[in-house]
Amino acid sequence: MHLSLSVLQPGPNLIPLPFYYVAAGIFGAIIGSFLNVVIHRLPREESVVFPNSRCPSCGAAIAFYDNLPVVSYVALRGRCRSCKSHISARYPLVEALTGLLWVLVTMHDGLTWALPFDLVFVTAILALIFIDAEHMILPNAITYPGIAFALIARLTLPLILGQPHFEDLPMLLDGPFSGWPLWAASLGGAVIGALVGGGSLWLMGWLWEKLRGVEAMGLGDVKMMFMVGAYLGWRLTILNIFVGVLSGSLIGIALMSRSSDRNMQMLLPFGIFLGIGAIASLLIGTHIVDWYAGQFR
Repeated sequence: MHLSLSVLQPGPNLIPLPFYYVAAGIFGAIIGSFLNVVIHRLPREESVVFPNSRCPSCGAAIAFYDNLPVVSYVALRGRCRSCKSHISARYPLVEALTGLLWVLVTMHDGLTWALPFDLVFVTAILALIFIDAEHMILPNAITYPGIAFALIARLTLPLILGQPHFEDLPMLLDGPFSGWPLWAASLGGAVIGALVGGGSLWLMGWLWEKLRGVEAMGLGDVKMMFMVGAYLGWRLTILNIFVGVLSGSLIGIALMSRSSDRNMQMLLPFGIFLGIGAIASLLIGTHIVDWYAGQFR
């Protein structure tokens, strides 16, 4: 997804790169702690700011030393200090995954202007994955701002960098948007990506409902893919959908083989797999697309 980018730090050898990776992991885990609040409260239409973190079982306020990412969960042996109720393993899992993703994105982008945008993107996707897994919804409070964020990123990064950044831009500039200003071509690519992502899912769901009389695709999935498509561009979005459908199908077959329940909608929140595909496409999608295109040369 990234071409040559401007490095934010004034000199490449001032601070060893591993320091930045460690810092990214720590800050990512802290953000993951806040994501746990979002995942728990947003579907319940509660404020993610007030009140302070509390035990879901007894309502006791959680002290700062009991709210350290991953560490506090291990120290407390997964139980509330006040009531000794079990704390879901989802909390340290989200914190650890967010920290890991922040490290991977930092390694992928380097210290570039693209880094903060990609960190916001993967963090939002991770929140959607866990909310869909737990509540089977993809909240508008994330997807709508996510679409706006994608458009802002598609406008801002080309203006800052003065060169193509997003993976779809070189092809668009050589094709339908030849002669367009870079920022305009980038926004045009966002619209195409959004239509490929959200539009294709909406069309598949509409056709399936007409043919089978059963709803196959929730609008939450469609809005999520409008967001993802606008950010990644059409080529990586096609890969995203392919990875999502393939992984979802494989997991679905495995679950159905173990269950008497054959209702796939009940078994599989599709947003989980679309989210996994979005993160994979961001991190390694360009290599996969280039390899695939190379097979036809």
